[in-house]
Amino acid sequence: MLIVNPFATSTTEAGRDALLHTLSASLRRPEDGAGEMAETKRSGARPQYVDVRVEHTTHRGHAGELAALARAERYDVVVVHGGDGSVNEVVNGLLDPPSVPESGMPSPALAVVPGGSANVFARALGIDPDPLKATGQLVDLLATGQRRRVSLGHTNNRWFLFNAGVGVDAQVVKSIDEQRTAGHRATATRYLWTAVRTFMGAARSKPTLTVTIPGREPLGGAHFAFVSNASPWTYLGTRPIETNPDTSFDSRLGVFASTSMAPIRNLPLARQLLSSKAKPHAKHLLRADDVASVEIRSSEPIDMQMDGEYLGTRTVLEFGCRPAVLEVISPKS
Repeated sequence: MLIVNPFATSTTEAGRDALLHTLSASLRRPEDGAGEMAETKRSGARPQYVDVRVEHTTHRGHAGELAALARAERYDVVVVHGGDGSVNEVVNGLLDPPSVPESGMPSPALAVVPGGSANVFARALGIDPDPLKATGQLVDLLATGQRRRVSLGHTNNRWFLFNAGVGVDAQVVKSIDEQRTAGHRATATRYLWTAVRTFMGAARSKPTLTVTIPGREPLGGAHFAFVSNASPWTYLGTRPIETNPDTSFDSRLGVFASTSMAPIRNLPLARQLLSSKAKPHAKHLLRADDVASVEIRSSEPIDMQMDGEYLGTRTVLEFGCRPAVLEVISPKS
């Protein structure tokens, strides 16, 4: 099944047609007729290629509904063409919620053809950010049977792929959403200036967060906290931003929290985050990698985002992770 978000930032009708044509032509069996396309359903050790079933999302949550249908109908692979928000929806449709014991019911493998503005999950897996190049890469990966299993983080009974955060990053996401609603494109420059403006505006705000990691003293007086399931945390154009460079899809969670919003203290930290050999450190910073769980409490409702999607305000969030829970079509490392 191919799930397409036609409203994603970098998708076009021509690009979607090219994607479908490439997949259908490349995955067709030699004996298939010229007009047939390829769809994969679960069958033993290797998939059998038949017709590609294409579904376009029409509303929020629709990608998750389609993914759940693909699982119920025992598809072998679900390809999603959209941004990180669409991929998050698909994953939460493919898998049981974190609070539900594993049922043993198999889930389709996930493949991603980037279609958003950042495409953090796909790029962190080694998928080319260009949709046409990624399509060719996907065909090769399917042909050679390259798959791997990755860990996922979870909170609020929902899976997240690469990051979740409370505070300033969620405020940036909220502002970008409002700007997109007003008709502005979500470019790297817009993200940068929105982040700078939001950070400066929050410089005098009071801290409300307490961050607790098992085996450590709780950190009070934090202004914001990020929880990572992979590295990088995000991208600024082509440049990766790494808050927890030692966190990966094969490890547990990374935590990054700050007790200061003062620009003079955070400018050196910003330079570290942009470094190609990032190892962020500062006296006002908590950074931990490979942690099994983390609890974040706020004395008042605070903005929250997950995989670049604004989810409103929260006062308590408990984060955990589950190893090797999702099968993906990607390079093996």
